[in-house]
Amino acid sequence: MSANDAAVTGRDAAGWLGSITAWADAQLERFTPPAVTRPERLHTAMRHAVFAGGKRLRPALVAALCEGCGAERAAAERPAAAVELAHTYSLVHDDLPAMDDDALRRGRPTVHVLWGDATAILVGDALQALAFEVLGDLERDGGAAVAILARAIGAAGMVGGQELDLDPALRLPGVEGIVDVHARKTAALFGACAELGALVAGASDQRPTARRFGVELGLAFQAVDDVLDVTGDSASLGKTPGKDAAHERDTLVGRLGLDGARRCADERIEAARSALADLALTDPGPAAAILERVVRRSS
Repeated sequence: MSANDAAVTGRDAAGWLGSITAWADAQLERFTPPAVTRPERLHTAMRHAVFAGGKRLRPALVAALCEGCGAERAAAERPAAAVELAHTYSLVHDDLPAMDDDALRRGRPTVHVLWGDATAILVGDALQALAFEVLGDLERDGGAAVAILARAIGAAGMVGGQELDLDPALRLPGVEGIVDVHARKTAALFGACAELGALVAGASDQRPTARRFGVELGLAFQAVDDVLDVTGDSASLGKTPGKDAAHERDTLVGRLGLDGARRCADERIEAARSALADLALTDPGPAAAILERVVRRSS
């Protein structure tokens, strides 16, 4: 039995999490075309966005649920790559001047800064299409997998969340509106990652609870992100801090204060722990390690 196949519990969880970034990068390398592919500028820009040193939490979540449900990590290769490609597309588009207007992403110049707005739009389009191509080629359950991802990143999920984020007049009032944006823009994809892991593991009965765990994890992640936008710096965050205030964006910190936002994050973390316990995974170590990374993150 290889290290990847062995059960991951207790002190081994940190080692599992440490190995997952290289594994995720290997899957992305496998499916992302080389920079020399014509048109070269497009593919160079795609690779700049994909291989910018992200935390790879979303591929890790797919792998954690897949292994936690008793399957081998190999079953998670395509969905893990697909969710990170979809996530990266969203970052490229979010950074555009018409959206969040950010010049820095993961410590490097954003795609539109280096290649212009038009190429950045095309890079996002290409990465989204590639995500569905990779996912659709699963040997089994490809159609179900595509539907899971499409729901998470479409108008009911990530894209709808971005629209609400851009125009405060469209949102629900108060904290409820902020959480609604978080649920769509961030947590929906986290939920899809967890559900995809259960799907490819053949654990269909676990899919709803896996999705709930992912959603609660995503809400916790975004609550922590709101706090870090106030307390972090560009060196540790890899992006420009203070953007929420600069854009006069409604946040948990703005509504509840820093301590209130931290309490909200703690509540979501506990909800994620409860959902993880309800899953009763064969090996909960990897999923628990991801949860702890969200709890302790500084970037």
